[in-house]
Amino acid sequence: RVLTPAAAKRAGGLYSDTEFDLTRLRALRSRMAEIGRCCVHPDYRSGGAIVALWGALADFMARNGLDTVIGCASVSMRDGGHFAASLWRQIASTHFAPIDCQVRPRLPLPIAHLRQDLVVEPPALIRGYLRCGAQLMGEPAWDPDFNTADLPLLLRTSDLPARFRRLAA
Repeated sequence: RVLTPAAAKRAGGLYSDTEFDLTRLRALRSRMAEIGRCCVHPDYRSGGAIVALWGALADFMARNGLDTVIGCASVSMRDGGHFAASLWRQIASTHFAPIDCQVRPRLPLPIAHLRQDLVVEPPALIRGYLRCGAQLMGEPAWDPDFNTADLPLLLRTSDLPARFRRLAA
């Protein structure tokens, strides 16, 4: 799903607002959409399908005058959160957003009490976001309802690789 500013107003806000304090993003809100879960049949999870999805998102953003997309990338905490804390540490070292785009979790994952030194491979979805220029906006939130750590991600259309921007042209 893609939630535009008008749709977010009708829905009573963004899902990310329930997980994070988005105060610093106030200046972006009129041009910012939130993306949620996307389901693709296993037979169609090829590079081509993903490129088509990103191209369609870039086109939607351009047609609606939007230049920023945010969302939560969920990571399982079956191991107690060590994978999530290590993943956060690894991504934060190379993809951290500037201070004016940083957010705070409402219910923080207690990363100080978790291992952060595991060598981890980011899940495919997060890897894809990062390849497209996404930035990590802050520490993960803990979602006890789903037992996940939610990483807050931000992507500006100007940071999309040229091949995705071309699809929207």
